[in-house]
Amino acid sequence: MTRRAILIHPDPRLRKVVPAIETVDAEVRKLADDMLETMYDAPGIGLAAPQIGVMGRVFVMDCDRDAPGEHPTVCINPKITWTSDARVTGEEGCLSIPDYYAEVERFEKIRLAFTDLDGAAHEEEYDGQWAICAQHELDHLDGKLFIDYLSAMRRTMVTQKMKKLKKERARG
Repeated sequence: MTRRAILIHPDPRLRKVVPAIETVDAEVRKLADDMLETMYDAPGIGLAAPQIGVMGRVFVMDCDRDAPGEHPTVCINPKITWTSDARVTGEEGCLSIPDYYAEVERFEKIRLAFTDLDGAAHEEEYDGQWAICAQHELDHLDGKLFIDYLSAMRRTMVTQKMKKLKKERARG
């Protein structure tokens, strides 16, 4: 496994709708391993391929705070097939927007169809943190960031803050 660099907003790759993964092969399995390593190291509970500059429809998540790493989920070509009427609002953050958190409204429960690393199709129902994380990561695959749910003024403020952070990091 290899830890990969996480892209920081604004980066044009974070705004792209990424294409489907055609074949689950050794390259995709290696990508998933690298993504999990990167996510745990960050530390985070979810990571989408575009966040490490890979343009493919895959994300990883692990919302089990009591036993991280025991049951990570890899979702290839995920698609929400059902949402609850109920919504919840909670604080979200993003590894591509470090140290910034905001309240975002999401569906309370979702059903997610995806392919796993063995090429098997799954459809799972998620609620709580798992549902929120899956929606957040799926947004990444569609070129959307959690700050897109905020007012234009707050988005601009966050973008300026991230530009400053990127300049500081570039200087060392």
